[in-house]
Amino acid sequence: MADHDERDVLAAGLSGALTPFGHRLMARVYYADTDFSGVVYHARYLEFFERGRSDFLRLAGVHHTELHDGKHGEKIVWVVRRMEIDFRGSARIDDVLTIDTRTDDISGARIYMAQQLKRGDEVLVEARVEAAIVGENGRPRRFPKEWIAAFMPGR
Repeated sequence: MADHDERDVLAAGLSGALTPFGHRLMARVYYADTDFSGVVYHARYLEFFERGRSDFLRLAGVHHTELHDGKHGEKIVWVVRRMEIDFRGSARIDDVLTIDTRTDDISGARIYMAQQLKRGDEVLVEARVEAAIVGENGRPRRFPKEWIAAFMPGR
């Protein structure tokens, strides 16, 4: 297999997949994700959720680098405005986790997303995230209408 073919095959699963409800990503728990007891350190769940949201954006056609470079007019960025997290169980070293992300609502400059982190069918952590799009000056920018269909499948 040529190097570029192998790279394409390996990269195909790297960003997870779009689903009828939003996005799904698989991730393994590594030693660096855990505390001294082998349990995932609580702040690391934020990183798993960030990967889920970022890969959802990427597969929906919205790339952080393009936003920052001003491809859509001005330079814009995503910011997390609010997050609620419910810890129900603990992930451990070597667990294979599923991160599900869906959009609940889009209003003005804000997007409201719900996320679940599961081990098999067991929900370990749930999060509700409110994010916004802001311009270079830090002021909110309206959510582009052409993105709504990509972020709210089936609606």
